[in-house]
Amino acid sequence: MPKFLLVPLGAKTGLTSISLGLLRAIQRSGRRPVYYKPVADSPAASGSSDPAVVFANNLFHLNPPSPQPLSKVEELVSAGRDDDLIELMVSDFDQVTSAEHDVAVIEGVVPDDERSFLTSKNAQIAASLNASIILVAAVGKYSAEQVADQINLAAHEYDNSHTEVAGFILNRYHGSDAQAFAAEVSAKVRGKLPCLGVVPFSPEHSLRRVADIAGYLNAQVIAGEAHLGNRTKEIVVAAQNAAQMHHRITSGALVITPGDREDILMAASLKILSGVPVAGLLITCGTPPSPAVQGIISPALSHNVPVLLTELDTFATAYALAHQDQTVPADDTERMETMVDFVAEHVDVDTLCRNIGKPRQLLMSPPAFRFRMMEQARAANKRIVLPEGDEPRTVEAAAICQSKGIARCVLLAKPEAVREVAANRGITLPENLEIIDPDSIREQYVAPMVELRKHKGLTPGLARQALEDSVVLGTMMLQQGDVDGLVSGAVHTTANTIRPALQLIKTAPGASLVSSVFFMLMPEQVLVYGDCAVNPEPTAAELADIAIQSAESAKAFGIEPRVAMISYSTGTSGSGADVEKVKEATKLAQEKRPDLLIDGPLQYDAASVPSVGRQKAPDSKVAGQANVFVFPDLNTGNTTYKAVQRSANVLSVGPMLQGLRKPVNDLSRGALVDDIVYTIALTAIQSVQMGK
Repeated sequence: MPKFLLVPLGAKTGLTSISLGLLRAIQRSGRRPVYYKPVADSPAASGSSDPAVVFANNLFHLNPPSPQPLSKVEELVSAGRDDDLIELMVSDFDQVTSAEHDVAVIEGVVPDDERSFLTSKNAQIAASLNASIILVAAVGKYSAEQVADQINLAAHEYDNSHTEVAGFILNRYHGSDAQAFAAEVSAKVRGKLPCLGVVPFSPEHSLRRVADIAGYLNAQVIAGEAHLGNRTKEIVVAAQNAAQMHHRITSGALVITPGDREDILMAASLKILSGVPVAGLLITCGTPPSPAVQGIISPALSHNVPVLLTELDTFATAYALAHQDQTVPADDTERMETMVDFVAEHVDVDTLCRNIGKPRQLLMSPPAFRFRMMEQARAANKRIVLPEGDEPRTVEAAAICQSKGIARCVLLAKPEAVREVAANRGITLPENLEIIDPDSIREQYVAPMVELRKHKGLTPGLARQALEDSVVLGTMMLQQGDVDGLVSGAVHTTANTIRPALQLIKTAPGASLVSSVFFMLMPEQVLVYGDCAVNPEPTAAELADIAIQSAESAKAFGIEPRVAMISYSTGTSGSGADVEKVKEATKLAQEKRPDLLIDGPLQYDAASVPSVGRQKAPDSKVAGQANVFVFPDLNTGNTTYKAVQRSANVLSVGPMLQGLRKPVNDLSRGALVDDIVYTIALTAIQSVQMGK
């Protein structure tokens, strides 16, 4: 589904009106758009709804979730939890979309002077939701060159990302020839970005109600309360006498005057009685007209005219109204509908829709990956055994997974040892977290283990001895189907985790070896690295199998694989035995799985950087856009993943083992609690995939 994120170039661009107007225009084109707003524009009053969400409901019969409140955004950003914030947005967006929608309009974040950090959030949201950018600029009194400079500066921020800028919309154009102005701006904008619309400045489509003014000034309504819906076309400050001001008292005028200006009040009353539909009277200085004057003008005030009283003086009142926020209140559906229809008439939705349906590189963003991984794991509801049951990080990770429903964890350890760890670390153990004393279950796995290994001469005594190792015991639990997956390695070596699995679980049908992948959560997308943990010197045939296994693992987690076979040579640029091995592996993998996009040999930059890929391998469907990287040996793979992880401060999830009959996963001994949580989730999802 194409997604468009509207990004404002400044604080007052009329972004909600443009977003909903674009939504209406797309709707009129016969498509079925959906609307989403990630962050509220301002701190909301308790219990109030965001106006944009209210309008989406009332005008389009959509039901988007409420935007994240600014207080929540500030809290997460100040705590350094930007990833958690973006993950919340991905979760909210996932609630919005369904099979019945074919286009998404996303209203971007509006920065302000107090929250400059919001500026960077639009790029993160676009990358996370895989959305194209539409820039929205308020023209006002700017020249075409100045507007083009704003657009060029904003578009430049996305040059080195995978985020596409689809075009720009100009709002509040004051001139008379919108088409010529758009052409002039377009000529000065880099990259041939299309102008998707020029919306003229139109005060008549955004008239305030007298009720809006009364609420803003906290004014008292002393007459005509039933007519507070009158629209104000003009604010008239009666600073001169009635003879000088009477011609200004016209249709839609809100007349501002002190209560002691009897001449103005009587002139306004005469106008009203003559049929002029004045919007209202606003009396300043906190002093209402005298009873005598009220008696004279009361016949006029009965003609649908509200009268307000404010404590402010006339100058302060005029100044306040000049600076009143023009945001449409949530209860003024009439005004917003008028504005939405007006914007829709001036948006070139045909130009935008020509890009809809064009193939575009789909990226799996880290927040989307984490969100979907956790959702899949919860849906799987698998029982995962953790042989290192009293290891502190493992205990904390198990408590998190259990409390969040990510998996049903089984800690293999003495219960008293687990409780002591929890007490020392301040960990609250969920009541339903399962802790099993290895001594209480060991004997039941002796006979099954002997049966599995009798061809190797295993005796009951040797089996009991082997089962003293909690990893071996956990592996037997998995082999017997008592659990759905195993995660180990926080204190055990990779060999200690994998060896029992190879002996007792065995490889999956058709798998010639066990390999591994890491999911590298780069800033803008998730990459898959294989094999970085298991096979030191794979042959060409084994490397081909690793490529296929890695592609399948990518698919299982929603990543459409484009597999690059990495070498120090791209194509025929280099030679040597190592290059020939990668060439042969590529050929074998392509023959085995012609349905997969696999290419090589490719250097890392040729595989990952679009400009380098176009230069070095112009005919490749993988070069420049690979998302699965298969390294020629363990030395290269392990070094690369750790260099990227540490130098770029990238979260790596894994290693996830591939090629076994049932899921067993290894942890780095330097794993953090979050790493263990993610690995447990991966294992639960793998269990579902293997079951299929």
